[in-house]
Amino acid sequence: MDEPSPAGAVPDGDALHMARAIRLAALGRGTTSPNPVVGCVVVDAAGAHAGEGFHAYAGGPHAEVVALSEAGERARGGTAYVTLEPCDHTGRTGPCSQALLEAGVARVVVAVLDPNPEAAGGMSRLRAHGVRVDSGLMAEEAERGNAEWLTFVRLGRPHVTWKFAATLDGRSAAQDGTSQWITSPEARADVHRLRAESDAVVAGIGTVLADDPRLTARPDHRRSFHQSPHPATPRRAPLRVVVDSEARTPPGARVLSSEAPTLIAVADDAKTDLQAPLLRLPRAHPHGLDLRALLTELARRQIVSVFVEGGPALAGSFLREGLVDRVVAYLAPALLGSGAAALGPAGVRTISDTHRLVFEDVTPIGTDLRITARPASEEN
Repeated sequence: MDEPSPAGAVPDGDALHMARAIRLAALGRGTTSPNPVVGCVVVDAAGAHAGEGFHAYAGGPHAEVVALSEAGERARGGTAYVTLEPCDHTGRTGPCSQALLEAGVARVVVAVLDPNPEAAGGMSRLRAHGVRVDSGLMAEEAERGNAEWLTFVRLGRPHVTWKFAATLDGRSAAQDGTSQWITSPEARADVHRLRAESDAVVAGIGTVLADDPRLTARPDHRRSFHQSPHPATPRRAPLRVVVDSEARTPPGARVLSSEAPTLIAVADDAKTDLQAPLLRLPRAHPHGLDLRALLTELARRQIVSVFVEGGPALAGSFLREGLVDRVVAYLAPALLGSGAAALGPAGVRTISDTHRLVFEDVTPIGTDLRITARPASEEN
């Protein structure tokens, strides 16, 4: 595996072009799974912008191919800026390393090395044919934009985002159990966007029994490939997963509708005649299901990203097991003083056990705040 290039002075324009490539990669969020999001910018031999592109959908042209196609002959002798090491294997598309060689680029700048042994090696091939290759430029930013896929490849499980909505005093419902609506319409629309970008939406049986949610993404958030030369292709609806150890999901629950596929995760010894796709898993003591086994099974189904939406007991279990990679909190400017907390027991007995986070983003959404954070230690 290639190592990052030695640190040194960054040529003028390199960071600017890579930042553009990272923004392009983000346009593929929610439509490339189980592939990564990748962006590419090509400049000509004089350093002028010649082409750009991003990977828009699994099975479609890779970012490098799109950018090189736009650049045409201007790519010869130029530089390609890519957010992920160009692939060196033939899958549904050919190797991007070969495409870069055939285009005659003289230099390739890579942000993140490819951890997938089946696809890695593009940098070595390019260097072997005399192309100058630099790596590590804006690696942290590129990794953050590709966190779901990198987690999937490196850890062999889906990337997990836990989302919750709460008042400023951390309540997700009033004392009588009502919770609609704590946050603004704008915040709720933003949640649908995040659902649509995920491969699976996970909820506990408590949430299903209390709220009877649909757990779907609104149709207007099933993105088409805007700003892309490829024809728009509908994004698949996220898989709905109910963690229901005792198989208590009602036959008429809205989560079982035909709007999207559903999987009910039950204990391997649970007795049920529920007419729905079941996933039988080992129990976790003292209660619940083995969440690591759940994620392993979802990974086998090519689920790269999981969006956990409730309730507090399920969220606490994911945190306790060290299985939360990102937290997205919607905080409303309201106070309840009593009622259900957003988070249940999470394995914290003393202050030293606290799950410490690092803020990534704080953004006003409607009348609320959306706070995005990740674990301070990402060795989970």
